[in-house]
Amino acid sequence: MVFASPIFLFLFLPLVLAGHFLCNTSLRNAYLLGVSVFFYAWGEPRYVGLMVFSMLLNYGSGLLLERTETAPFFGLSRKTVLALAVGANLLLLIYYKYAGFLVANLSAGLAALGLPLIPYNPPSLPLGISFFTFQAMSYVIDVYRRHATVQKNPLHCGLYIALFPQLIAGPIVRYAHVASQIVARTVTVPGFSYGVQRFIVGLSKKVLIANPMGAVTDAIFALPVGELTPGAAWLGIACYTLQIYYDFSGYSDMAVGLGSMFGFVFPENFAHPYAARSLRDFWRQWHMTLSSWFRDYLYIPLGGSRQSSFRTAVNLWTVFFLCGLWHGAGWTFIVWGMFHGLCLAWERTRLWRSLVPRLWRPVQHLYTLGIVVMGWVFFRAETVAYALDYLACLFGMGPSSPTGRDALLYCDPKTVWTLVLGSLFAAPVAPFLAQKLTALLGRSPNTLLWIAMHTGRCVVLFFLFLASAAHLAAGTYNPFIYFRF
Repeated sequence: MVFASPIFLFLFLPLVLAGHFLCNTSLRNAYLLGVSVFFYAWGEPRYVGLMVFSMLLNYGSGLLLERTETAPFFGLSRKTVLALAVGANLLLLIYYKYAGFLVANLSAGLAALGLPLIPYNPPSLPLGISFFTFQAMSYVIDVYRRHATVQKNPLHCGLYIALFPQLIAGPIVRYAHVASQIVARTVTVPGFSYGVQRFIVGLSKKVLIANPMGAVTDAIFALPVGELTPGAAWLGIACYTLQIYYDFSGYSDMAVGLGSMFGFVFPENFAHPYAARSLRDFWRQWHMTLSSWFRDYLYIPLGGSRQSSFRTAVNLWTVFFLCGLWHGAGWTFIVWGMFHGLCLAWERTRLWRSLVPRLWRPVQHLYTLGIVVMGWVFFRAETVAYALDYLACLFGMGPSSPTGRDALLYCDPKTVWTLVLGSLFAAPVAPFLAQKLTALLGRSPNTLLWIAMHTGRCVVLFFLFLASAAHLAAGTYNPFIYFRF
């Protein structure tokens, strides 16, 4: 069950909200945990036991870390407990997400040597395993570092790992960020109102922009390379650039909005990354909770940027190699990650500092967007070979045939308008307008103007919701793009 589906919008969410407010305050955490497990079971009934095992594993690991605070426990030191807990989490992730990829590549090597293949039937990928595993590991690591206190209530620990608004696709919430909110939180009218508005904005991003862009992307990327023209290739990757942003940021908006409806404050995950002027700025604004996770739990422990330039470059390359692998068990994701790691290492060189930051600002934006778009080709392509051929097509060097598909075949008015509006609002236009309106309302003593502005916002949100619901009813819904997670 995903957020942008009729059964979630018109059945699951209203019932859960009603039950939450009817529950006694002391029972709300148990209720939300039960609802979250049901939510997960709806999409992954086979792996509910895995989810519960993850809760118990990390809850017990936290207790063991507290027990070994002053002395070893049955010969186990704090470091040993941490290593076992992190290792167990990673083993689950590797088995369910990467075992098939590893065996397939090993079998390819054995076949090249004329050796027998390894018989293996990989398990299906549990929904959201990358997200809830990273959250669980952050809890254990923060307890070990004494950045968070041990949670002794198993229901509270389970709720942190399984809370349904951010269970499937983030944001990745640190335990220290929500620990006090799990124990005691209050749902206020302004907070609930903000949550509804934020959810509607995210839903409209997903349904009104990401879905139409995804339909064009799928049609173009399904073409053989020989049928691609440069125009069609550029249209395909432009649509995908908007699709992945509005899909993922829309889902994050919905998660933040849902959290606010239940009294939680989740961290922001996107801050107009396509307006960045360097790749470093891009990663400070794109999937910020994942970026900060890799920074705090991998990059800094590796030495960060405190060592030589070469070692810093190796650290960046390592982090983004693993970041790519985290996104999916495939060579295209690995190449995408390594490409970003190399570009980030390049941005730390003296040559880059002497060139790019001195350029005209629009040129800096184009430089950054160019790197990001080239990277998205690998992220979207099924194979590295297809990605390389696609990149060649972008610059008119592909094996295009005289009967190649022209971009105009896919450019109906709806696609053009969605491209224009999506490109416009990928920049910080909405915050700029909100700031100006707030300043206007703050200066103006006219109460009628204030009422008109806020009424207008409500009307816009209402029609955005109606338009999203109409698109869903018309069958334009497609599954969340990060299905590989």
